[in-house]
Amino acid sequence: MENMDIVFVGHVDHGKSTLIGRLLYDTNSLPKDKIEEVKKTCEALGKDMEFGFILDNLQEEREQGITIDTCQIFFKTPKRNYVIIDAPGHVEFIKNMITGASQAEAAILIIDANEGVKEQTKRHAYILGMLGLKQIIVLINKMDLADYKEERFNEVKQDIALFFEKLNLKPSYTIPVAAKYGENIAKESKKMVWYKGKTFLNCLDTFKVKKRNSDKALRFPIQDAYKIDDKRIFSGRIESGTIRQGDEITILPQNTKTKVKSVEKFLEKPTMAEAGESIGITTEDPLFIERGNIVCNGNLPMVTDRIKANVFWMSKKDFNINEIIILKLATQEVSAKIEKIEKKINSSTLEEIKEDIDMLRNNEVGTMIIKTLSPVVIDDFNYVPELGRFVFEKNMITCAGGIITE
Repeated sequence: MENMDIVFVGHVDHGKSTLIGRLLYDTNSLPKDKIEEVKKTCEALGKDMEFGFILDNLQEEREQGITIDTCQIFFKTPKRNYVIIDAPGHVEFIKNMITGASQAEAAILIIDANEGVKEQTKRHAYILGMLGLKQIIVLINKMDLADYKEERFNEVKQDIALFFEKLNLKPSYTIPVAAKYGENIAKESKKMVWYKGKTFLNCLDTFKVKKRNSDKALRFPIQDAYKIDDKRIFSGRIESGTIRQGDEITILPQNTKTKVKSVEKFLEKPTMAEAGESIGITTEDPLFIERGNIVCNGNLPMVTDRIKANVFWMSKKDFNINEIIILKLATQEVSAKIEKIEKKINSSTLEEIKEDIDMLRNNEVGTMIIKTLSPVVIDDFNYVPELGRFVFEKNMITCAGGIITE
């Protein structure tokens, strides 16, 4: 059965936890004792079943080290398994998406029907567009608080559609739901007969799982180099293409060439590997290869020390272009400085900011020229996203995410 990674984003208190809890409940993806435990907690508090408690309960266990990371929460439909990437906030979401810790293939944007589109809603929408996500469902939640009125649904739907239009985005579906009561989640709502579309789960099942990049040129960023017996093994995750024993390869940025002597995988003896696999290789020649080098073949990526990018600043501390900053791209890590900020916009209004053009502030997006102090290997974001996006770090804290434009 195939898997799809999905991310849930939305303004705080718009009902994300309740929705995820409801999904786990409606798809029978939770152990019976877990549901009983939550029911008892709610009864003790004199409340109806609170589906948000399910997620809280799982997160408490995670913090105590009982369960695996929340990223591993999943639910299933007859068609596939869904892995929920929990994004506590947009900083973590951008960081995870750009560093490759989690690759969402679809996004669910949740909006409270009563409160409507907020600044944070718009920021999340901007980020989805920036990261190239096209499979997006907008859920207009808490319709029960708006008396299930079609007029209110249409108002909020139009608001978010207009903002999406400015981003050249279009939601695949916009659905009125009441997650707390399961309206239009797994079953059609009897309270909103005016809505003629599919339920949330049926819409989700129409999305397509991302294909592996195996048919593209090889991009294999090296994470580590180590020695076992007399073998020097270079390990990492293949981001695109395939690698075979005997293949001619080029190591960038130093532009040295050699052949693959062996493909290494724990307890296996493969002769080839493809995109998505974490492997090691040994080479015919005794070359110096280290973390941050990119092993390639075929159509080679660009090696440069100057890039143009759109950068989303996420830190509360302002950034001045005279400062040195750390740029992390795949496994590469280099010092960099900003030569020029060409344009700045507010990520929630999309208005251009004309003042303080030498600075970036929280939630501003800058189109900028970046000079790296040593060469980096880059690719077109649309060809191999992993080599077309990066994060900035200051004092070991992620403060921005960027997409290379040229």
